[in-house]
Amino acid sequence: MIIFPAIDLYDKKAVRLFKGDYKKMTVYSDSPLEVAREFKSCGATHIHTVDLEGAKDGTTPNLSVIGEIAEETGLFVETGGGIRNMSTVEAYLSAGVKRVILGTAAVNNPDFLKEAVSTFGEAVAVGADVKDGFIAIKGWLESSALTLDDFLDRMQALGIKNIICTDISKDGAMNGTNLELYRRLSAKYDMDITASGGVSSIDDVRRLRQMELYGAIIGKAYYTGAIDLKNAIEVAK
Repeated sequence: MIIFPAIDLYDKKAVRLFKGDYKKMTVYSDSPLEVAREFKSCGATHIHTVDLEGAKDGTTPNLSVIGEIAEETGLFVETGGGIRNMSTVEAYLSAGVKRVILGTAAVNNPDFLKEAVSTFGEAVAVGADVKDGFIAIKGWLESSALTLDDFLDRMQALGIKNIICTDISKDGAMNGTNLELYRRLSAKYDMDITASGGVSSIDDVRRLRQMELYGAIIGKAYYTGAIDLKNAIEVAK
């Protein structure tokens, strides 16, 4: 299982939200690049980045920072947040990002999703952000009418290879991840699933690995010291 330490970006800073609430934001570093270098020194091979501003309004204010992280560290960088047209996909991939994650656009613009997957293949992943059983969009500020399973059924039928599934109720709460959810999804679907939201202990990492998930995202637990990243990467192997 791959560990993806996370850098959420707002105003070119590394931040974390509590359950997706922009009013409950903690700034952890003014230099996301230094954070990424720390990840690399701990043995990370992959980094998960999110442009929180972009997620709300479909812009790319943190593109330069994400590109710098990709270029300076040489790590596999995936990014999501506000990617809603082909030119934005191309801009990120040209900047050195290895995989883009479509969230709102995967729900609201299936034609764009199909075009992106047809053009860029496995460099396109889909984010399934779930709140009270339904897919949330626009930086988690709105709920769609799609249930998680309806959405994932559609994604598998489209040939999507990689899904990042976030339980919003667990995100940043530091009370454990939704193991039952990932166990169920792992058994039902053939896609590579990355667990996101509430991965807050080495035991979480160990139990997700036992499910043979593709990946797990570690955010707040790293920044607060609750998880030793080097240890988590070893356990995930």
